Amino acid sequence: MKKKIIISMMIIMLLVGGTGLFIFEQNRFNIVEQAIEIPTPEGKLTGTFVLPKNYKDKLGLVLFIHGDGPIDASHDDGYKPLWERLASLGYASLSLNKRGIGGSEGNWLDQSIDDRVEEARQAMAWAKKQPMIDEKQIGVWGASQAGWVIPKLAKKEPIAFSLLVSPAINWVSQGQYNVRKRMEKDGRTETEIQDKAAYDQQVLQLLEKHASYEEYLNIARKNSLMSKERWSFVGKNFLSDATDDLRHFHSPVLLLLGEEDIHVDVKETERVYRNTVKPELLTVAVFPDTEHSMLSKQTADSELRAIGISLFAPRQITIQGYMEQIEQFLKKLPKHK
Repeated sequence: MKKKIIISMMIIMLLVGGTGLFIFEQNRFNIVEQAIEIPTPEGKLTGTFVLPKNYKDKLGLVLFIHGDGPIDASHDDGYKPLWERLASLGYASLSLNKRGIGGSEGNWLDQSIDDRVEEARQAMAWAKKQPMIDEKQIGVWGASQAGWVIPKLAKKEPIAFSLLVSPAINWVSQGQYNVRKRMEKDGRTETEIQDKAAYDQQVLQLLEKHASYEEYLNIARKNSLMSKERWSFVGKNFLSDATDDLRHFHSPVLLLLGEEDIHVDVKETERVYRNTVKPELLTVAVFPDTEHSMLSKQTADSELRAIGISLFAPRQITIQGYMEQIEQFLKKLPKHK
């Protein structure tokens, strides 16, 4: 929301300066977006169904599965360049607002990973009913926490392909890695890092014994205090580990990683994927100078730079080669032979 407000203010200022038309053109994508609703036993889900502007044959579909946080269907318009690229390849896209966001009922913080798997299945069932969709060509794109959702989904649904961006393997070790890397980046001492690790271990012990939020508050530090909802969310999901679930992949998998990712230990992720997913199914692309969201480190470290690129050149916001790698991967699938 903050990003949208800043962008709106900048657009207003630039319109006065005469460059608004250029920005408008840069942010107009060659796709058709349709608002959709999916009824579910847990309440309606809302989202966006994206189609190419002109198509004749049946379309494949990419279901988008978000990472952590209160994410809307377009991820503040961040998905649109990829939606456009997918449309050019003959794929529709389907992306939902997380529960509690954009009209989707419920609260995403009440969900377990298994709940998110069922939500993805509901979305796939809806997609299969759309007359322009080839139900045998439904694949998934997912980032970060989706790395725990998609392998479980692959056990329950036939997935044509999987595009995974920066997935972690183990929830706890991922958190430990992130804390250390973030504190190192901030210039914190080893003593400070060890102190935080010891505190996090206390929190983990409380989670393991299913402690109440009140028990957590007795030891909680103000500078890293979780809300009651977040405490419940972590309690539902902190045991997540993708290792065994990766065996459920029976269709092509594209793993996309950034060498400068401070959220996920990409070396561990690559190692586990290579050791677990059948080699003939797996394609791995590791990008230098790239962080968790497939942005260059320079862009990720500068909000002003990121906003500027989003305004003036949104198709260049992600690292060069990211969307090209997805395109090459999809063109090799049976649909394109």
